[in-house]
Amino acid sequence: MRSLTVCAAALLFLAGAVPAVADDGEGADRTFTIEDPRIKESSGLAASRNHPGVYWTHNDSDDGPYVYAVDSRTGKTVATITMRGVGEPRDVEAISIGPDGNLYVGDIGDNLDGSWDHVWIYRFPEPEKLADATVRATQFDVKYADGARNAEAMMVHPKTGRVYIASKNEDGGGLYEGPAKLTTGGANVFRRVGEVPWVTDGAFSPDGKDLVLRSYFSTRGYAFENGRLGADHRVSVPLQGQSESVTFTADGSAMMFGSEGERSEVVRVDVEGGGNGGGGTRAPAGEGSGGGAESSDGGGPSVTGGAVLLGVIVLAVIGVKRRRGKG
Repeated sequence: MRSLTVCAAALLFLAGAVPAVADDGEGADRTFTIEDPRIKESSGLAASRNHPGVYWTHNDSDDGPYVYAVDSRTGKTVATITMRGVGEPRDVEAISIGPDGNLYVGDIGDNLDGSWDHVWIYRFPEPEKLADATVRATQFDVKYADGARNAEAMMVHPKTGRVYIASKNEDGGGLYEGPAKLTTGGANVFRRVGEVPWVTDGAFSPDGKDLVLRSYFSTRGYAFENGRLGADHRVSVPLQGQSESVTFTADGSAMMFGSEGERSEVVRVDVEGGGNGGGGTRAPAGEGSGGGAESSDGGGPSVTGGAVLLGVIVLAVIGVKRRRGKG
């Protein structure tokens, strides 16, 4: 994924777009920079439920069974969790917290688009204390009813606890629904229940009424009811070198958008009707902490020719990666 980051950063410079600058606010849930030099490919984000202002993240691949807790007040890692009882992670792409208080880690990437007949989800309780620790995680085998898929987005519904995965494909992916409860000892079959664009990450609002799906070029919010997608709309997002991750703050007042790379930024964007665990995914017109944002519902500088050129190069790079079989 590093080649994408380099291309994106160069094109943002050529297009005259300036990446977001870290917020100077001292409170939690502000725009922040991940300071840990070990976190070079932050690929997923989840807001802690036990520790306000703390965000869980992980590297993409070739890192091992590690999950990191980062304090948004300082950008520093306050806990490193090592998962025990799982196989060697292959391509970890997503993280989410369920209503059961567990962290779910999605080892769901497949850059060869169907070379692996199954992927994995790991689960362990969110620690009550922030300290380096080794925890025993449960490993679940996952298969798709319509064949193997590449995916980077895994979301646990905050009310039902059901796990959803959004697949990634140039021609558009699918939203897949897991069984009511994940089980060990056999494959958990995920079935396609909706059509989605190219997706790099996703997140449910705290009340479970909205689902946000992020891609390289835009982000869309969907009404979500009875396990199905409803009406959709564009969501304001910050300009970043690579559009990699998204989560809601624990209170639902904002979305946090992350990218890959050393000292990558996590950028806060407020949402209308957010707060107190509510839903809502539309950013107020012209708002988005820390810098330029893609115009969606009005306000903010728009991503125009630079994004189009970026799209062409990203697709070219992905084509090269696929031919080489590397992720």
